[in-house]
Amino acid sequence: MSELKSVPADAVGRRVSCGGERATVRYGSVVPVLGLWKAVSCGWPLEGSVALTVFNRERMMFKMRLMGSRSLRHPKGGSFVRPAKVSYGVDYLTAVQQEYQIDSEEVLREEISISSKKLKWLAVEERSLETLPSVLLTRSDVNGPGADGEIRKTTPNVQWLDLSGTLLSCWEDVSAISQQLDQLNGLQLSNNRLRFPSDPSAHLQAFGSLRVLVLNSCDLTWPQILECAPMWPQLEDLSVQENNITELQRPDGVLQSLKSLSLSSNPLVQETVLSIAALSRCVFIYIEFYVVDELAKLCSLVQFSCRRNKLASSDGNPKTADQLLIAKLGGLEVLNGSKVHPEDRKGAELDYIKMFGEDWLKAGGGAQPGSEFTCQHPRYLSLIHKYGAPEEGELRKPKPFALKNQLLKITFVCPDDGERKPIEKKLPASMEVQKVKGLLYRLLKVPAADLKLTYTSLKKVGTEFEIDSDLKTLQFYSIEDGDQVLVRWS
Repeated sequence: MSELKSVPADAVGRRVSCGGERATVRYGSVVPVLGLWKAVSCGWPLEGSVALTVFNRERMMFKMRLMGSRSLRHPKGGSFVRPAKVSYGVDYLTAVQQEYQIDSEEVLREEISISSKKLKWLAVEERSLETLPSVLLTRSDVNGPGADGEIRKTTPNVQWLDLSGTLLSCWEDVSAISQQLDQLNGLQLSNNRLRFPSDPSAHLQAFGSLRVLVLNSCDLTWPQILECAPMWPQLEDLSVQENNITELQRPDGVLQSLKSLSLSSNPLVQETVLSIAALSRCVFIYIEFYVVDELAKLCSLVQFSCRRNKLASSDGNPKTADQLLIAKLGGLEVLNGSKVHPEDRKGAELDYIKMFGEDWLKAGGGAQPGSEFTCQHPRYLSLIHKYGAPEEGELRKPKPFALKNQLLKITFVCPDDGERKPIEKKLPASMEVQKVKGLLYRLLKVPAADLKLTYTSLKKVGTEFEIDSDLKTLQFYSIEDGDQVLVRWS
């Protein structure tokens, strides 16, 4: 029973290392016929449990099935290991010394051979732990802070700390480390399984200077994050990618200092994403599913990423959804990694005015449409003030019941070539501009890429409207029966 001596009294709930993988002790020791064992069930990649005392193999495997049901990542995974095979880790300072300190005497004893000549070290400059601005202990066996006050003496200038995939078991241990690092503003805790504190507000001081926190792949839900959020009063950048976040709730009273929130690769319920509109200071959002309505409330948002999502607008076109985002978010500068250029914004905002112009008119139009419309389209009036109000004729939809009702009689005029006679054609309203240019190429023998089109309407004599997108339809530009299309080329 000498193996019992290697098992700490507080083993249950501790994180352990088993052959380089991670597990959690849950139930205590297993004593089958062939000696002392521990049982762990698999998770990331070994997210474990230790069974109660059992005395035969059949009951042991029954216990393993019970434990396996507690693992979210591998429901049926499990393993038993002897205590001697389990490591409970080392304290923070021991891990730092193992990672950063150099044995100068050992280095000086080493010989260097170059072209059969043996060289010796003159001196080895040791690295001072006191000057370290960052400490990277990824996948180390850190299990806690160690002796009280020693961290502040040894690594007082640490600003960035990476404790990803360690043997830390609870937030209290993280707090005990953080409170001794007065300059800490960035903390990486991905791939950990931390028990939640009974009183999060008791750790305010420990994380008071924290600005950046990374909790990717920690098997967290959004309520659990909100439960811990009171610990991070000044947090500006929070990354919780690849967790178990499904439904979002309003972060009332917490996370209000956030400027960047990353929720990518979570199984989010789309409708609940509106809840983050309460984060009025947030300027960067990375998310997998989202809806556009109410995001205009995020007035400080300048960067939005929604890669690998299934979002499409009501017409099923992802490009339309991007245009809605640009139009609704007046301060947006970067969308999905691409800069929003002035011409992109202008086109999106004009499209937006036309797209919802009919709803605006039905809501009463003018400067004071109905409150429901204003709530859903808070930027609409400012866009009208910027570009002018749409006319009812521009918003008229083609009659769908007959093809002849969708054909437009258009006159093509070449104002820079007086010798060319006007050309009349009947074209479907759904015809794309690039196909119109293809037709003109056959008629005028001018390459389509060189053509520049505008149009005039009988309703606004003397005004030319630009046709600036080859992928839009004649209907999109509100071209009507009898209008003229002016054709120029370089």
